[in-house]
Amino acid sequence: MNVLLTGAFGNVGLSTLKELLNKDYNVRVFEVYNRKNRKLAKKFKNKIDIVWGDLRNKDDVESAVKEQDVIIHLAAIIPPLADVNTSLAESVNVGGTKNLLNAIKNQAQKPKLIFTSSIAIYGDRLDNPMIKTTDILAPSRGDYYALTKITAEKLIRKSGVDFAIFRLTYITSVNKLNMDPLMFHMPLDTSIEICDTKDVGLALANAVECDEVWGDTFNLAGGERCRITYREYLNDMMEIFGLGQNFLPEEGFAEKDFHCGFCDTHKSENLLHYQRHTLQDYYKEVEKKVRAKRRFVPMVKWIIRLNLLKKSEFYNRFKFFKKKAGAFTISENKLIRKILSNNFNRIELLERKIEKLEELTSELVEKRSLLISTNQSQSIS
Repeated sequence: MNVLLTGAFGNVGLSTLKELLNKDYNVRVFEVYNRKNRKLAKKFKNKIDIVWGDLRNKDDVESAVKEQDVIIHLAAIIPPLADVNTSLAESVNVGGTKNLLNAIKNQAQKPKLIFTSSIAIYGDRLDNPMIKTTDILAPSRGDYYALTKITAEKLIRKSGVDFAIFRLTYITSVNKLNMDPLMFHMPLDTSIEICDTKDVGLALANAVECDEVWGDTFNLAGGERCRITYREYLNDMMEIFGLGQNFLPEEGFAEKDFHCGFCDTHKSENLLHYQRHTLQDYYKEVEKKVRAKRRFVPMVKWIIRLNLLKKSEFYNRFKFFKKKAGAFTISENKLIRKILSNNFNRIELLERKIEKLEELTSELVEKRSLLISTNQSQSIS
């Protein structure tokens, strides 16, 4: 069985690649040529066939697709980059998928396609955390990544290609413990159901020869033993890191417009048998990973907190509101907060310009004082 894997050297990609090799498939990897990927490729020397290329290049995609039986398409531009550089996300997530579909249609023996989407396409589920694949797709405001996934799903369904779509939940990995600004975009009361990256890799590898998956859509998540609220999850993780409970203030987090929830995975689990790791298993792996560094955390705890909060646009906005609206009545504060919220970016830019103007004015005053003092000294002499 010949299997093409795009995005093989990413988080889920590596887990999937290892599972495919465990099943003795002939694996071809399609990846971008860069230093990181070259280094990772050396670990799989003589085990895989590598085609270096770009999903946006039709010729590269055509070369990769030749003589393949199944394609697992993981490659994508993900947040936060996808929501900042929307043109790049569109060209890779949508344009790249379109190139892949066209290449499949050009083959005499057309390969089947396994596509990874995201539960981000369901949008904010604070009030209704139970997620089914039949639910309305309503991405949160500003979630361009989710929009590209919805578009790609539509292209796949209309293509006539044999497909299986898997919508991935919050994926965890002990090799990806860095805290980026996106962590502050999830409201603390969000229900989350994690899934270990190793379990996702197993599910996708098991799907390759599962006749029942074709033409259907599934949620991939860890199951009931992987469910928790984001608030509890953060507290548990911060405790493991040695930072303690309630390490970050509530004001640092969004109140709405994200995604995640509890997923209905009965269908995917019954077919693919992948839910092997629990939330507690993940905690134990993290504890083992950070044990050596944990002893030094208390000494730099305040620095970590400061640097993390600098990444939170919500905390910076909170401080801004507190500074500007602190001397007014409650009703006045409500009105001010509304005005400031609608014009926050403009006001922040104006503030920086005013500060710069004040600095220039101060410099001019100093120069004027120095000039007057010099003239007076010359007249006296």
